[in-house]
Amino acid sequence: MSEPARPAYTARYYEQPPLRSDADGTRHWITRGTNFVVVATQASAGAVLNRPAAQQSDEYMLLLPEALPARIEAGGERVESAGDSLSIVPPGDSRITVLDGGWLYRVFSRRCADLLAQAENAADYDADITDVAPLESWPAPADGYRLRHYRLADYVRSDTTMRLFRSSNLMLNVFLPNKAPRDVRKMTPHSHIDFEQGSLAVRGRYVHHLRYPWTPDMTRWRDDTHEEVDSPSLIVIPPKIVHTSQSIGTSGMRLVDIFAPPRDDFSLKPGLVCNADEYPLPERLRDAAAPAALA
Repeated sequence: MSEPARPAYTARYYEQPPLRSDADGTRHWITRGTNFVVVATQASAGAVLNRPAAQQSDEYMLLLPEALPARIEAGGERVESAGDSLSIVPPGDSRITVLDGGWLYRVFSRRCADLLAQAENAADYDADITDVAPLESWPAPADGYRLRHYRLADYVRSDTTMRLFRSSNLMLNVFLPNKAPRDVRKMTPHSHIDFEQGSLAVRGRYVHHLRYPWTPDMTRWRDDTHEEVDSPSLIVIPPKIVHTSQSIGTSGMRLVDIFAPPRDDFSLKPGLVCNADEYPLPERLRDAAAPAALA
């Protein structure tokens, strides 16, 4: 590697001014990666979030934290959610009515050009990004695009803390809440060859530990960094950076990892993706073997 890895970007929504404020007091923060955009919203009770078809040609995901009820309307369907849920919203017009005030999070693909332009870190992507694989459209769901709603409490397993959901363009891993600070003897440092990872903290405090690879030019080396954050916040981690996240609160810490497009390795592991039966694999993966290890 001759060029140093791009630095990670950290958005601290709890202390940064919003990018946009609505007349009812609802506030929005927008942060992008190469292939995804996160819109974090601190909504007032009764807030309505509309997304017109002209700006939404593919699916997006909506994460509602616990005790945040909302009404979701799209594709001629309506869902009443009590919160603690993940929804996949189909292309076209959609409307989210927030019944109580609180934080919620929408994750879009880079195909939403209007959101890319509004992102607080848009300037970081003015130059061509060559270290990330391009966004790939996976096959449409077997039963067509429609509003999908998952109660996260229905997806608790004893053998993993992961709760993976994929769409035709995105993958989210909604971890089970941490019951205690992370054991410092059981960290999982790893890196990715050609995709970015977004790690969204929705409750609690975390330290994101980052180690940058060395290059032949020692003058361009970067020191390790240890980004301590509260919630809500988002860190976007480019490829090749060794990283691991440490929860440091007492209990109930919640972290969500974001990938675009869906990850091959997670998708090939039988039973790991909660809604795998709804979204076919790309043809190139149909006969691929499951990976021996995951990172």
